[in-house]
Amino acid sequence: MKRIYDKVAADPSGDGHIVMLDGRKLLTPGKRELLLPTAGLAAAIAAEWDAQQTEIRPATMPLTRLAATSLDCTASQREQVVGETAGYAATDLVCYRADHPPALAARQHDAWQKLIDWAAKRYGAPLEVTIGVIPKRQKMATLNAFAAAVAEYDDFRLTGLHTATAACGSLVIALALAEGRLDAEAAFAASQLDESFQIEAWGEDSEAAERRRNLAADIAATARFMALLAQG
Repeated sequence: MKRIYDKVAADPSGDGHIVMLDGRKLLTPGKRELLLPTAGLAAAIAAEWDAQQTEIRPATMPLTRLAATSLDCTASQREQVVGETAGYAATDLVCYRADHPPALAARQHDAWQKLIDWAAKRYGAPLEVTIGVIPKRQKMATLNAFAAAVAEYDDFRLTGLHTATAACGSLVIALALAEGRLDAEAAFAASQLDESFQIEAWGEDSEAAERRRNLAADIAATARFMALLAQG
């Protein structure tokens, strides 16, 4: 798609903020007005559009994509998104530990146990840890507590949390990212701990390296999206 606009601006509108392209309101793919909750997010999205050259490249506009998803999809499928996001707690990555080699087990404990302890205190949701990959049944009270926490997120923040949870394979890591306990780099490191350990031992092929770069970029973009939402 070619760029056919010259001027980009972020303006207040009612209870939110909008992005204007040559004086026209930016719409979502679903033809909804892209009404944004914070001035910071509107300014950042406007910068994404202003940075486009002759051709518009949607892949370079992750904040726009997340905001549009919030309005076009999350708002109308909220119950499903809450369920999918909260469902990760039942088999959360941080609960499954290796028994060998000892160095990996120690690294998992150091990186993950503090997150489990934080989540237990923050949400009243203690998680059971197990050795191996056989699913460990978590207490229903814990799962309900996580579901309640996820349901409190508004549509925009829920979109960010859902995206981060899927990228990290862990609701606990995503919640820590959303609440500022982890930054994007730390969240990526925690979610990729096992893979990084294997790479240290055996190296990394180009395909895996590209996948990890894309994953790190997705987590970073989502972290920025949530930080901009938190600015009020």
